[in-house]
Amino acid sequence: MASKTSTDWPGRRVDHSTFAAALAERRAAAGDPALPRNTGKRRTPSKKALLKAIETAGGKW
Repeated sequence: MASKTSTDWPGRRVDHSTFAAALAERRAAAGDPALPRNTGKRRTPSKKALLKAIETAGGKW
């Protein structure tokens, strides 16, 4: 989202709460579809190492 003080954004500005409410309405109208998660098959070695470090530290990704 562009800064509210920005003058170079040609589009319409929508604040987060308005967007979130509209998104919730669209999802409800679509029957709250279950969106697929990223399978992670194309992760870089550095991303795999980061996620392993998070898991080792007791975090859950």
